Amino acid sequence: MLSSARHTDVVVVGAGIAGLSVAHRLTAAGLNVTVLEASARTGGRMDTEVVDGFRLDRVGQLLGASAPELLGTPGLAGLRLRPFSSGVLVHHDGRLVRTVEPPHVGTYHGRWGKGSGHGLWGVGGALTVARALASAPRSLDQARLGAALARLAATPVPRLLARPERTALDALNARLPARTVQGFLRPLLAALLGDPDLSTSSRCADLALRAFARGGLCVPEGGAVTVPSLLEAALPPGTVLTGVRVTGVSISRVATAGHGVFRCRAVVLATGGRAAAELLPGLRVPDFRTVTVLHHTTPVPPPFAEPALLLASDPDGPVAHTAVMSAVDPSRAPAGRVLVSSTVLGPPPDDVERRVRKHLATLYSCSTDDWELLGLHHDPEAIPAMPPPHDPQRTVRILSGLYVCGDHRTTGTPQAALASARRASRALLADFGLRETEPAREEAPLAA
Repeated sequence: MLSSARHTDVVVVGAGIAGLSVAHRLTAAGLNVTVLEASARTGGRMDTEVVDGFRLDRVGQLLGASAPELLGTPGLAGLRLRPFSSGVLVHHDGRLVRTVEPPHVGTYHGRWGKGSGHGLWGVGGALTVARALASAPRSLDQARLGAALARLAATPVPRLLARPERTALDALNARLPARTVQGFLRPLLAALLGDPDLSTSSRCADLALRAFARGGLCVPEGGAVTVPSLLEAALPPGTVLTGVRVTGVSISRVATAGHGVFRCRAVVLATGGRAAAELLPGLRVPDFRTVTVLHHTTPVPPPFAEPALLLASDPDGPVAHTAVMSAVDPSRAPAGRVLVSSTVLGPPPDDVERRVRKHLATLYSCSTDDWELLGLHHDPEAIPAMPPPHDPQRTVRILSGLYVCGDHRTTGTPQAALASARRASRALLADFGLRETEPAREEAPLAA
């Protein structure tokens, strides 16, 4: 098979969601595409390990429920999303506080699944939240926070990108009280962008908060691997070749270690940022944020086992956020079993499991002595860092016939990786003189 596949229109290097999405768009336009993946599995960081019937995400990035790229990418028509309950829980000053809870507007029976109870509140819902927070007997901080999120939800993306750029911490402190930033927005952005220090570009932070304000958060049903699996299944048989390590690229050929040369008319690099820079000297290698994910099962559910995202605001332990994932997505655990997934940001301590277990006991207000560790996944390059100045629309067209896409070209999220894949395929098709197979969107880029 390898020897008969040495000549193709386009070689895509990397079978993460960006590479698979590019391949789907190009094959739909009539091109012959070959995807080369160095590892034995597709999906990149969006991988899910199965242990005793539990489905354990390796990185566990959260998705914005309103992101157009996630909902509209060709090949993902069968994707079902499982939402977290509206708002989030924050453990602050030794107690749990529910923050910014939008009103439920009925159950949606599409990709969310019957009975999800998710409020797809959108811009109108966000404005309703602001009015409710302002008029309800809640703190002034809550009212300001609700109003700020409502404004973000209603602000067009180009206007956000035109704002002066600084760190997220400086920008948020200029708009809201420091206690609101530290008590809610800092842990929320840590969950969305892996950045507990708020050193991310304010533009990227605004985009992430806008996506949250417009629709809340969700995860793919069945685990993160569902997204690349659907994309791969939609490709013609034999398109993806795994276990093929690329050693060099140009616009007309791709050299591999042990599998010969693939000749082509164009190349798309859809690897991570470091691998792309190694194959194409001159590309900037971004800094990365370290993520460690721990999965536990418990004999009985914690005292509260609702499908909520629990943020840790107090600096008394290593956990940044946690959730009873079997309540969010029942398919991730065997029937009657409980799955708790927790995320640690930054370099983990040597005794990370013991310290996480101790912190979870505080967050869930119960003993964790009999919790069983199912998996611990550590990724030192889980999320590209995006300090200012940061261009969230870095070019995907290096020259005619050579293109680069991935989360490192935009805002560092899975949805943004899909957006960069759309831009790369659009640029390639234009250079080939081919017409796109889907209408152009008004709001170009940046599903955070």
